[in-house]
Amino acid sequence: MYIEQRVRTGTAWGAASGGRTTNPQLVLVFGPRAALGDRAAWDDLARMYAGARIIGCSTAGEIAGVHVLDDSLVATAIELEHGRIAVAATPVGEAPDGVAIGAELAARLPRDGLVHVLVISEGLEINGSALVAGLVGELASGVGVTGGLSGDGARFERTCVCLDGPEPTQQVVAIGLYGERLHIGYGSRGGWDPFGPERRITRSTGNVLYELDGEPALDLYKRYLDQHAAGLPATGLLFPLAIRGETGDPVVRTILAIDEAARSLRFAGNVPTGYRARMMKANLERLVEGAASAARTALACTGAAPAELAILVSCVGRKLVLKQRIEEEVESVRDVLGERTVLMGFYSYGEISPFAAAAPCELHNQTMTITTLSER
Repeated sequence: MYIEQRVRTGTAWGAASGGRTTNPQLVLVFGPRAALGDRAAWDDLARMYAGARIIGCSTAGEIAGVHVLDDSLVATAIELEHGRIAVAATPVGEAPDGVAIGAELAARLPRDGLVHVLVISEGLEINGSALVAGLVGELASGVGVTGGLSGDGARFERTCVCLDGPEPTQQVVAIGLYGERLHIGYGSRGGWDPFGPERRITRSTGNVLYELDGEPALDLYKRYLDQHAAGLPATGLLFPLAIRGETGDPVVRTILAIDEAARSLRFAGNVPTGYRARMMKANLERLVEGAASAARTALACTGAAPAELAILVSCVGRKLVLKQRIEEEVESVRDVLGERTVLMGFYSYGEISPFAAAAPCELHNQTMTITTLSER
């Protein structure tokens, strides 16, 4: 595997780092929504990486090596020496059916030799849990799924996912990875502390939460957030919700939008009626350790074999909490994976991954999710 990484600030792409590619099949470009709309940036990439599929994703911050950037484009070109890729994309309209979109994307990827699917999705309108369910339901057993939902800083106005150019922007892209020599690991960990009582979700529909213990969800959140309530939905990133069913690990959900009239909250993934829910708050040291734990889990998937590339998808909420310490979580991943692993990624509105190798794939919030690749 050959990997080449460049950063664009202003109107110029910087020198390549990580290595050199001669015939890359895939270029992943992470950056702010405005920069992704720059046709000149796409033209430059098309010239530098002729023949590659180029996929852009808007973010709440970009990861290049151990650095977390804002207002820059980070392009990572990937050349599989022994494998290949296939790409499927579908637009996201109003009130999208996530299950149908996921199933359609999975069905359009050739099945022969498919090892893993990396999915990059529009981040505000789609129900990430439904998207994952549609993908997993259509894919063969043993095919892994990881990825994330695009971001828009802390604005929550509009996200974009682009394929081979700045338009269209509202879509989901699935990247199929093929090759007998591909070794892929993944892990997802959080690091938030619970507070307050555990409550039951008494009324919800999909990813919209109406009531907790019979009380309007928005009213309860505003009472707990106190002076932070005026900043919803953005301030909700500081106080995510952990939900759990009767079995399985808890998953964390982040608020995407509020509805004052319905007194409801809309999350990035499902919040099923009958589940237990508990609010969470930040613990800075545990957030950093959570990132390192995700890296160790990803390594364990491949028998601790060294990774050539690591794709990091972390949550915008973690970035807002860690602030000037944000690079510590990326450095903790570097400490686990080693200097030879090329790090790339973005801060998202949702992370897609199993917790570990034997766990089901789910939509997470407020986690660091890591996908490692190598062809050794």
